[in-house]
Amino acid sequence: MSQIKIDPKLDLVLERIVDLPPEKIWKAWTTPEILMQWFCPRPWKTVKCKIDLRPGGEFSTTMQGPEGEEHPGSGCYLELVENRKLVWTDALSAGYRPNDKAFMTGTIILEPHGTGTKYTAIATHANEDIKKQHEAMGFEQGWGIALDQMIEVMKK
Repeated sequence: MSQIKIDPKLDLVLERIVDLPPEKIWKAWTTPEILMQWFCPRPWKTVKCKIDLRPGGEFSTTMQGPEGEEHPGSGCYLELVENRKLVWTDALSAGYRPNDKAFMTGTIILEPHGTGTKYTAIATHANEDIKKQHEAMGFEQGWGIALDQMIEVMKK
């Protein structure tokens, strides 16, 4: 597994110990029907999801706001290590085709921790302005709420 060197000027990190095994978190991130139940903070919801789980495969979602506004996003998986690491970027679309505008590369690292998991979510950005924009959008709170929703869904 390749390592990520965190640059505090460009990257955002959410790290928590989660009371779920890595396999359940992996399933939540890689199964469209499950991901749609937790992926964005309520009252927002994920109304579409496509996962082609392979390097170069598509990862796309459409989030819908409380007023019905839709925000589609798509990208490409870069690295997949089952139950351990998931990396995708919106800089590329399926098949490693360059996109017009990149916002971030996302990495989820899952490390066994007792009966649970050390969960690390990393959003890397090309420049400080994009990182600050993501911070202002509520990265830590939003990704934290989504993680709590995932835990709730996976414990059912």
